[in-house]
Amino acid sequence: MIQNQIQKGVVIGAGIAGIASAVRLANKGYQVTVLEANEYPGGKLSQIEQNGYRFDAGPSLFTMPHYVDELFKISGKNPRDYFQYKKMDVLCNYFYEDGTRLHAYADLDRFAQEVSQKTNEKPENIHKFLAKSKEKYDLTADVFLHNSLHKLSNYFTKSTAKGVLGFHKLDTLQSMHQVNQKSFEDERMVQFFDRYATYNGSDPYQTPGTMNIIPHLEFGIGAFFPEGGMYSITLSLVKLAEDLGVKFKFGVRAQEILTQEKQVHGVQYQDAQGKEHVIQAQIVVSNMDIVNTYQKLLPRLKAPQKILKQTKSSSAVIFYWGIKRQFKELDLHNIFFSKDYKTEFEYIFKKQSICPDPTVYVNISSKESPQDAPENAENWFVMINAPNNQGQDWDKLIAETRQNVLQKMNRILQTDIEPLIEAEMLLDPRSIEQKTASVQGALYGNSSNNRFAAFLRHANFSSKIKNLYFCGGSVHPGGGIPLCLLSAKIATDLVKNR
Repeated sequence: MIQNQIQKGVVIGAGIAGIASAVRLANKGYQVTVLEANEYPGGKLSQIEQNGYRFDAGPSLFTMPHYVDELFKISGKNPRDYFQYKKMDVLCNYFYEDGTRLHAYADLDRFAQEVSQKTNEKPENIHKFLAKSKEKYDLTADVFLHNSLHKLSNYFTKSTAKGVLGFHKLDTLQSMHQVNQKSFEDERMVQFFDRYATYNGSDPYQTPGTMNIIPHLEFGIGAFFPEGGMYSITLSLVKLAEDLGVKFKFGVRAQEILTQEKQVHGVQYQDAQGKEHVIQAQIVVSNMDIVNTYQKLLPRLKAPQKILKQTKSSSAVIFYWGIKRQFKELDLHNIFFSKDYKTEFEYIFKKQSICPDPTVYVNISSKESPQDAPENAENWFVMINAPNNQGQDWDKLIAETRQNVLQKMNRILQTDIEPLIEAEMLLDPRSIEQKTASVQGALYGNSSNNRFAAFLRHANFSSKIKNLYFCGGSVHPGGGIPLCLLSAKIATDLVKNR
């Protein structure tokens, strides 16, 4: 029997964008309920624990913290009463196969000097490139990140005019790699800045040069570490939402967004006991992957197939290793580069496989939060970029990749890692898809491997159903914590105050 409960706003999914949407709706005067299929909030921004080791399960880089702070400020709260963070002096340590080791200092002069001492690159090339990265960001942020691309009125603004006039500076007709090759003399620095394509699951040899705005987020604005790890962001925002009266229902599965006369009127869901319920609502925001939103929650609505069939971003294989030793040469963020970057991306995007010599990212939150690992130990989040799930033999691929990663790190660190592993867990494209409902386990929704990618993401609202909105990494403006938070802002800014 279906029971009825009356609510004014329902958010489907307690990912970071869903929580942010709930906070913003509550500030608009709505009574909000968040439905989450998992028993915990955060989506990809969650945590796991084993044998005294704690790991942030998903995103490990914190940039643009002002987007998080903004949620507290609009709620009349002091962000520092909920969570703390600090700016990092070293963004990342980089290890190359030729023995080169770079410290990416947040201070630009110090970083340029580090590069000039350890490579053949001129310091002025670093400064020039990052100045252009900032210029690209300033030209595009208001147009592509802070506003809907699907509202005609947004194209008749000063910021849009500024972006149009500066269009020739955005390098849309060249790939990121082509731009970087022209910008640097040393191939190690080309590879260094090509890596930023992976921040939205793309290929530097295909994604447009416009994506060179990404380095500015780190070098221009900064990289930060939240006290208690990345999951503290989730917990602090859930606490804020609850303080505003938002209700969270965990372990329940949304079944259908209910519509009548082209307008939402509620959501049907099933609880853990299999009992069905209906929440009536004037506003519904879906934080579920947009493909699954249409296929599972809107079965009677004609879906925009062209947008939904866009190529998905890359995924990842992540090993969570409890290491019973500390490594002084490693920091919070570490990159072990592949020798042949082009081949690595061909494996991911053309062969739908993982290169035998992959680039390896190692995040060690215990460097900043010692409580995340036992004494004299470290918690290694070891991530390898991987294709999204298309039915590959993942068990075989993961076993091979694990050995390749160990061999690579043994070679570069001159040690034997495997005997040091006393805790181990795994996340791969299959489990990412299962746990987060991300289609094919793609980390960032659609790929950005073409110059029109920004326009081929789904809008933050439905053009067919009134009061239905969308947020999260699978819709505009894209994946990653900052963009997910912006998707929540764009979606809820379209909702009228109560």
